[in-house]
Amino acid sequence: MKAILDLSRFKKQLLAACIDFCMLPLTFFFSIWLRYDHVDFSVVQHYWWLLLAAPLVSIPIFIRIGLYRAMIRFIDQKIVYVVVLGVSLSVLVLVTLSAFSVRMSALSRSVFAIYWISAILYMVAGRFIARGYFLRAMGPVGATRVAIYGAGDAGIQLASALRVTLDYALVAFIDDSREMRGATIAGTKVYRPDDLEWLVARRGIKEVLLAMPTLTRSQQKRILNRLEPLQVKTRVTPPMGSLLNGQLRLQDVRDIEIEDLLGRDPVAPDMNLISSCITDKAVLISGAGGSIGSELCRQIVRLKPARMLLLESSEYALYAIEQELRALCAETRAEVELLPFLGSVLDQEKCLRMLQTYAVDTVYHAAAYKHVPLVEHNPIEGIRNNVFGTLSLARAAMDAKVRRFVLISTDKAVRPTNVMGCTKRLAELILQAFAREQKHTRFCMVRFGNVLGSSGSVVPLFRNQIMAGGPITVTHPEITRYFMTISEAAQLVLQAGAMGEGGDVFVLDMGEPVRIMDLAKRMVHLSGLEVKSEATPHGTIEIRQIGLRPGEKLYEELLIGANAQGTEHPLILRAQEAELPWSALSEALNRLAQASERFAMDEVRELLLQTVVEYAPQCGIEDFLWTAAGQHVGRTGAVVRPLRPDHAARG
Repeated sequence: MKAILDLSRFKKQLLAACIDFCMLPLTFFFSIWLRYDHVDFSVVQHYWWLLLAAPLVSIPIFIRIGLYRAMIRFIDQKIVYVVVLGVSLSVLVLVTLSAFSVRMSALSRSVFAIYWISAILYMVAGRFIARGYFLRAMGPVGATRVAIYGAGDAGIQLASALRVTLDYALVAFIDDSREMRGATIAGTKVYRPDDLEWLVARRGIKEVLLAMPTLTRSQQKRILNRLEPLQVKTRVTPPMGSLLNGQLRLQDVRDIEIEDLLGRDPVAPDMNLISSCITDKAVLISGAGGSIGSELCRQIVRLKPARMLLLESSEYALYAIEQELRALCAETRAEVELLPFLGSVLDQEKCLRMLQTYAVDTVYHAAAYKHVPLVEHNPIEGIRNNVFGTLSLARAAMDAKVRRFVLISTDKAVRPTNVMGCTKRLAELILQAFAREQKHTRFCMVRFGNVLGSSGSVVPLFRNQIMAGGPITVTHPEITRYFMTISEAAQLVLQAGAMGEGGDVFVLDMGEPVRIMDLAKRMVHLSGLEVKSEATPHGTIEIRQIGLRPGEKLYEELLIGANAQGTEHPLILRAQEAELPWSALSEALNRLAQASERFAMDEVRELLLQTVVEYAPQCGIEDFLWTAAGQHVGRTGAVVRPLRPDHAARG
């Protein structure tokens, strides 16, 4: 069999034609036998020349219509139409030839009808039998044995896709429907979900493909919970709406993502709310090339603003998001003026000129340093970018009479234990104070936890560590985090920004917190592997505890107080948080700027503790001074410009 598959393409076509050349006369002879119930020489003598003519007429026709170009292993139902066409044409030619025969009266027309049916059956059945034999006999020894969970249309499409590859061997269908149990689909039996453990143990299933694209996230999560203890690699199909022409292909099946494990069903956005401060308006996004900023850009451009100003300090990130947005505009036929600006939010004069020149209505401030350990080791840069960058852009927004200013904040601003969280809380205090000093620009903040796919997310780190064979590094066995998809977070930010009245702190409902150790174990199990531990010493992936990083908390919070109020959106809360008047905050910020310029780290730390009363640094003063000393000695030009004491907020 392998020798046949190893033949050249031309030799395979020649072999198929030779087999047909031999079988078509036999098929014609069989048709004569069926017509007369017996065959003797007196009957055959009327038809012998047609026995020879059948292959001589048919083979050229089959070649012409492309029958022999079809590869036997990859044929499908379309081959039936080709065969019917070819046989019909050849029979018509044979009937025409017989009309010129001198012994026409001796020929029975029913022989040709029987031959037409028999030849079609032979050509179709022979090819499908050969196809099945090739696929079963020539599958590689190392083919992955898989089961498809879902025996509906998507499962059947996926099964068809599996049959054309030698890398997978379909063993079983699994379906929750009682009507489907015990049925057979294309030769593969449908089993109950309760049979999965037996199938994995007895049939050697190594991978389960979840082919139910209409499931909600919560329904999918329940199935994944059932599959996890089996320790088989699990992959899922995307929603039907994202499939090309509604057809499921093998390459559409993807690995498990954390959003599948969270089981969080998205809430449909309020389009009136989400577009009220964007459609036909001028919008500026700071940090436009970052993970949050770029997703905001993608969603904003679909709402068709009049123009979008993209402010980014990274040249490559700005170039990448601009090109992506231009392609998106062309795809959606959105006439949006895209204006990329390379610069920093610390350049207040530049920000003011941009906002005034293009009459910006709404600012989404996503530019920030947010990697906790890096900011902990570089506190001056964190303060400069997160605190004074926000101050600079907010002042420019007030001077330019911008209507709305939305700050992307973080759950780490709640009772912060690290410099990054403290700087984000300071940024919130600045906007709260500005909201009380004037009424034209509506300042609000949106606070949420970890977003999946953002820079520094733990999920891609775990996936890479699993692919590398481990170990997975977890900082602490009890550490928990909130998670939300980056697209859902950006969508909720846009809606929360439209609800801001001035000084609002909005908190997104992040669902239930996830224990990172449990997340790591689930990712290992759903990859078809076992965690290596004392109880399972033969496991393949070790989970190693490395201790909390500088400034890292065990548990994240979203509220400082307990007096959150609901809003018109079920996933957005309005928090009532403590504020500082601008008179007191301005003095503290000036002192912080001067201490930062001198790299007076003990004074910087003391000012942070005094201004953000909830700040409880995890690192001691010795660690704080040591990390900052490395920054001071190893860097040049890291200067924070002091605030002008007379530069108060203006309405």
